[in-house]
Amino acid sequence: MRKVKIFKSVEDELSRLESDINAWVDSSKAHIVSITGNIAPQSNQVAGDGAFSASDVLIIVVYEEANA
Repeated sequence: MRKVKIFKSVEDELSRLESDINAWVDSSKAHIVSITGNIAPQSNQVAGDGAFSASDVLIIVVYEEANA
């Protein structure tokens, strides 16, 4: 049976998000069917020094369990 795992972060932390996803794949031994990602449009809110605040990043992994 296929299942879904959702990961959420912000664009400033993509390296950490990648590490989290890879760690989950390694520990779960899941068979990945597909991975889809989306980044939200930048907010009009201005952060500190005139830069835009970081956008949300959503990664959806469709997988089958290793023992399935």
